[in-house]
Amino acid sequence: MPASRPILYVREGCHLCEDASVLLDDMLGTDGWDAIDIATDDDLLVRYAHRIPVLLVDGQERAELVITRPDVADAIAGR
Repeated sequence: MPASRPILYVREGCHLCEDASVLLDDMLGTDGWDAIDIATDDDLLVRYAHRIPVLLVDGQERAELVITRPDVADAIAGR
């Protein structure tokens, strides 16, 4: 079974989200991951409002707030 696409929970106007998005584009390509705006879902907004960006890989939260290149590499490698 192939791994699911990484998901980045974001919110408009979040500079950390923008930084993480640029990093994911650089590492995985623009088609290699998905972004979900937490403002589109009340449950996501409550869950992630003060933690974004949050990176999920295979359904598990793997990094949040300041997301670095090593964070992404480790998450993708399953470490």
